[in-house]
Amino acid sequence: MRDNLTRSIELLIADDDAEDRGLIRDAFIESRLTNTLKFVEDGEQLIDYLFNRGAYADKQKFPKPGLILLDLNMPRKDGREALREIKNDEHLRSIPVIILTTSKAEEDILKTYNLGVSSFITKPVRFESLVDIMKTINKYWLEIVELPAS
Repeated sequence: MRDNLTRSIELLIADDDAEDRGLIRDAFIESRLTNTLKFVEDGEQLIDYLFNRGAYADKQKFPKPGLILLDLNMPRKDGREALREIKNDEHLRSIPVIILTTSKAEEDILKTYNLGVSSFITKPVRFESLVDIMKTINKYWLEIVELPAS
């Protein structure tokens, strides 16, 4: 295990539900995590962010994230399509992507793992469980594993 504290990497969360985005933000705060969180509302915004296009053109303001939390069911471009684009791009495929969704469908689990997702997590019903998940993500992805440099 690392001697240093949690790495300061940016987490990018793609979720179309404003309430879910707020709960995720609150769970990170409750977990006392200090990483920078950025939010996008659908798969098109996610891809624009990752390629620094349009509203996300400023690479200083919108740097490459170290970890992506991705909802599956979003308008315009869903998480499955966005995941496929990320994993098919040589500059983006090394970013770990964690599916965080309400889906429990075996088809979604299998399809996203086949596309290269790092983890699949079903959103919990209780806020306390979401806090526990955020603490676990922090512990595993930001303290234990080695991530590629941005």
